[in-house]
Amino acid sequence: MKKLRHPTPIALAALLLAGAAQAQQQLDTVKVHGRAALGAADSASEGELGVERLALRPLLRPAELLEAMPGMTVTQHSGDGKANQYFLRGFNLDHGSDFAGFVLGMPVNMPSHGHGQGYMDLNFLIPELVDSLRYRKGAFDAEDGDFATTGAARIGYMNAVERPYALLTAGPHGYRRALAAGSTTLAGWTLLGAAEGSRYDGPWEQAEDIRRRNLVLRLSRGDERNGLDLNALSYSADWLATDHVPERAILSGEIGRFGALQPGDGGRTHRRSLSAGWAYNQGSSGQWSGHLWAIDYRLNLFSNFSGFVSGPEGDQIEQQDHRRVYGGDLRQQLPAALLPAGQQLEWGLQWRHDRIAGVGLYQTVERQRVNTVREDRVRQSSLGAFAQLESRWTDGLRSVAGLRWDSLRARATPTGGEFNLDNGGRASQSQLSPKLGLIARAGADTEAYAHWARAFRSNDARGATTTVNPADGSASERLPLLARTTSTELGLRTKLTPHWTSSLALWRANLASELVFVGDAGVTEARGASRRIGVEWSNDVQIGRDWLIDADIAWSRARFVQPVENEFGMGKQVPNAVPVSASMSLNWQPGGPWSSGLKLRYLGAYALEETGSRKSKAVFTANWRLGYQFSERWQLGLDVLNLFDTKANDIEYWGAACTRAEGPGCGDGGEGTDGIQGRLVHPMEPRALRLSLRGSF
Repeated sequence: MKKLRHPTPIALAALLLAGAAQAQQQLDTVKVHGRAALGAADSASEGELGVERLALRPLLRPAELLEAMPGMTVTQHSGDGKANQYFLRGFNLDHGSDFAGFVLGMPVNMPSHGHGQGYMDLNFLIPELVDSLRYRKGAFDAEDGDFATTGAARIGYMNAVERPYALLTAGPHGYRRALAAGSTTLAGWTLLGAAEGSRYDGPWEQAEDIRRRNLVLRLSRGDERNGLDLNALSYSADWLATDHVPERAILSGEIGRFGALQPGDGGRTHRRSLSAGWAYNQGSSGQWSGHLWAIDYRLNLFSNFSGFVSGPEGDQIEQQDHRRVYGGDLRQQLPAALLPAGQQLEWGLQWRHDRIAGVGLYQTVERQRVNTVREDRVRQSSLGAFAQLESRWTDGLRSVAGLRWDSLRARATPTGGEFNLDNGGRASQSQLSPKLGLIARAGADTEAYAHWARAFRSNDARGATTTVNPADGSASERLPLLARTTSTELGLRTKLTPHWTSSLALWRANLASELVFVGDAGVTEARGASRRIGVEWSNDVQIGRDWLIDADIAWSRARFVQPVENEFGMGKQVPNAVPVSASMSLNWQPGGPWSSGLKLRYLGAYALEETGSRKSKAVFTANWRLGYQFSERWQLGLDVLNLFDTKANDIEYWGAACTRAEGPGCGDGGEGTDGIQGRLVHPMEPRALRLSLRGSF
């Protein structure tokens, strides 16, 4: 059997190394004071945030930094070592299935992942090092490929800190965190180093005992036009988890509000990476930039979402993923001298190869494997090429036309599982994705936008090569490797006053297939085509010198094209698609020793199943941060998380489960029956105060 190959981008690597050799001076990340400036953005739903917008945000979890992006909600339905749950534009993104994330130019999403397609674990972020967050919603830019159905975010780290510092943080439930960071110059280069360690038990009856270890080394030189950065990152964590549980088990008193159906869930993970990024500009060749990276990743995740449906020993499963990922990208903005007046052309290449040594699903008892449901080895590669032409027709009218080509190839080789050995094989698929946009300046302070785009989200390679259900040997229908989407957006951005910028976006998205959470299995599966429409209103306000306010509200409607039947009847509503969300952030920096940040968030009730007769409860939360600088070297910080001690749920699902008291099959059919359908919840953590002391040297 021949090995799976994409055209190896030797020329890409050579150009990257050549550009790196010519990089000079110290690289400085651009800090953008507003979400997007008029004339600088190509849509109403994109922007970039600098450190002054991010530093005062109180965070319970590192990934909540993404909530600085208007309309994004980040939550959790299990232990904090697991990737977060994300919601945006009427999508339950699960752990990242329809949103693309990048850190230092490296992709975070993992295709064909052991737990869920596009798994995007941002727990390795060190928020204090984040210098910029660039985001787009919708798939309207030709740069964005796989997983960018609802949008993409690119996170950059700073190259230097003003002076070395150590940060110590303590809080209830055993919360401890230490961070040390510093930078120095070496022969024209800047070296940044940071080390972080933390431990937390949480309010759970089974102590979470999460332990995180994080190291960053960053060597940089040059600026954003001519520069080079080399990065080494290492992250690992291990933890115990309290998964979502049947609400009836809490209401009956069988377990406490923060109790677990069965002890021992949790996991261990690591992500280690080496990467290089460079930029090179010479008048005759235009602006070049690119990245190269290699990632070693592993996850062993133990979960029990259904309790005791299958027997008295419980339904714990292990999901494993162990892979190495290699890739890079190259792009060029052609020099203006080679183009007609008013034209700007950019093209690029992107390549990625995942060598997944083992991806598997196992039945376990107390973390010991007792049965292999399926185990596979996967090789998956993707190659993308894009070009985008921006044309300025008049002073008030410009257009953006892009074309993207993607090719995905995969081979899955079964290595375990009684009914899995007949699965496997090869899958490949390509797609052309055109993008069209029109931007009109309606006045000195107003721009209008119209966009249309075709995009895609990949499906798990195992789903594209499986013909036999690995659980019971029944027939299984293969999924396409690519799920096509089309999107449209009409937008408006205007300055209502010199210090108040407002943007409005009306959007629509059509998906060829939908991913829906299945509560009794803890996974996602395809459920047919869907349609979404929505409206977003975002506001960015500066009040005097001291106050920055971001206020956003979003409404969406998500429906399947064909009705779905369940125990309540026929319905078209997409489960866990949030119809209404709103947020407000207030930053206060008067220039003296005091500073403060407040984050308010509202998540509206959403349908738990297709008829909409069962809904979640709406949730309002508030987090607050207060800072005081004693001197040039010493700072004190206080975070109050869940400020009003709201007793609500981080997440709610509808699914089948059995508690220990109900017994296997929930006592109505013996072992192996489906359990009792009901509300599954993961409670929000209670109010917590965390005190930090930072000393600079």
